[in-house]
Amino acid sequence: MKTFTKEERLCSKRLLDLLFKNGSSFLLYPYRVSYLFVPNDSEIPAQVVINVSKRRYKRAVDRNLIKRRSREAYRLLKQEELYAVLNNPELRLLIALQFVGKQKYQFEFLEKKMQAALKKLRSKLSTDESN
Repeated sequence: MKTFTKEERLCSKRLLDLLFKNGSSFLLYPYRVSYLFVPNDSEIPAQVVINVSKRRYKRAVDRNLIKRRSREAYRLLKQEELYAVLNNPELRLLIALQFVGKQKYQFEFLEKKMQAALKKLRSKLSTDESN
């Protein structure tokens, strides 16, 4: 399941506000990851939004390049790194991946950092569930 469908994208303004107001977050350069569990009303275990600051990258071409590379890295890694531990069908995980890096990186670097961020998220989720 190495796809990234419309249902996996977080677009709801209400859910985004809820995520940024009540969610937990951590920084793993070049990503700032925010996450929150909400009641699930679909079969999708997680929804994600990828954000690149307009203040840091003035040109839309640069922002789109970073978002495209980040989406591709997430698409390739989500199944084994994230979906394997999300086994509660009543809850859905909302994730915000904010790019806070200062330069444009190659895909290989972003993929390695995305993998590290998803592993850290997985460990945080397991510690949150045990508490």
